[in-house]
Amino acid sequence: MQDWQHGGFGLYIHWPFCESKCPYCDFNSHVSARIDQDIWARTYLSEIDRISAETEGRLLNTVFFGGGTPSLMKPDLVALLLERISKSWPVANDFEVTLEANPSSVEAGRFAGFSDAGINRISMGIQALNDTDLKRLGRLHSAAEARRAYDIARDHFERVSFDLIYARQFQTPQEWAQELHEALSMAVDHMSLYQLTIEQGTAFGARHAAGGLKGLPDDEISADMYLITQDICDKFDMPGYEISNHARVGSESRHNLIYWRYGDYAGIGPGAHGRLTLNDKRYATQTPLLPDHWLRQVETLGHGEAQREEIPADEQALEYLMMSLRLHEGVDLARYAALAQAPLPKGVITDLTEQGLVSLSQERLRATDKGRPVLNAILRALMS
Repeated sequence: MQDWQHGGFGLYIHWPFCESKCPYCDFNSHVSARIDQDIWARTYLSEIDRISAETEGRLLNTVFFGGGTPSLMKPDLVALLLERISKSWPVANDFEVTLEANPSSVEAGRFAGFSDAGINRISMGIQALNDTDLKRLGRLHSAAEARRAYDIARDHFERVSFDLIYARQFQTPQEWAQELHEALSMAVDHMSLYQLTIEQGTAFGARHAAGGLKGLPDDEISADMYLITQDICDKFDMPGYEISNHARVGSESRHNLIYWRYGDYAGIGPGAHGRLTLNDKRYATQTPLLPDHWLRQVETLGHGEAQREEIPADEQALEYLMMSLRLHEGVDLARYAALAQAPLPKGVITDLTEQGLVSLSQERLRATDKGRPVLNAILRALMS
């Protein structure tokens, strides 16, 4: 058994376009007045053919259309890609096909088309449930539009997730608790709950550096909001199966679990990353960021990769450790030792256990509730 098979195999397709650029977003997204979706169809299909030839016969567990705003894609384009994918790989019985969507009225009207195309899971970028904060976050939809779009999505898809951001400007822990209760009352079975982070290279980053981003909660209040999140979600039977992701049992994101369980995934589209095991060697892949550059490279060179580098065994072990510690299920110590060709230090594990930061059971190392907010410190200790 190859190591990647512990996590499975997925395909990520990046649609790089948005209607506008959110001020907090550091993803590879671009605003364009005109998009020739026929050209994108040809290029995506070319990359699907190339990667499927390299991974022939593999069982494909998931496909994820991310962005950007993939709900700006035409449903016919999504259907075309999924038809080629289904002919290129055998797919799992529980095949998961996710598409990220923004809850504007126009995009909600496309949900029937996406369902017919083969999408069976929607991930909605709601981000906040009040108009004041949505405006601060640069979102184009209102809270009412978000609720309507969510209801429409539930009518067309068995599985619907949505994102919320907390520790927003001028937000109090009490307000976040109230908003989270409201979100959980919407019969949701999966939520991604992210603390607002200020990233360099974003509009928020520039504003913060200039002293213009007022009302951000301090670290102590943000930590309180994290603890509130865990407490409320646990009471609603939505435990955190990963640091920022909560789900009812059985509703976890199978695609994202491939990342966190350190499986293989192919990345298609501008700015997409991948991890692929080929001929018993594992490679990190990445693609050009600019949409025009990526299109031109596929058309002229026959592939969309800017880089493919072999990952040494010790780096694979570190990547597996970093990803799996984020999960409630934790680290398989035997798998780590096989990758690193050495076990994690027992003395450090004992010290971290005595501090209440990790637990050890059935050869799995897990971060505790106390340890999950300080994962970076745990990693530093384990790798020292």
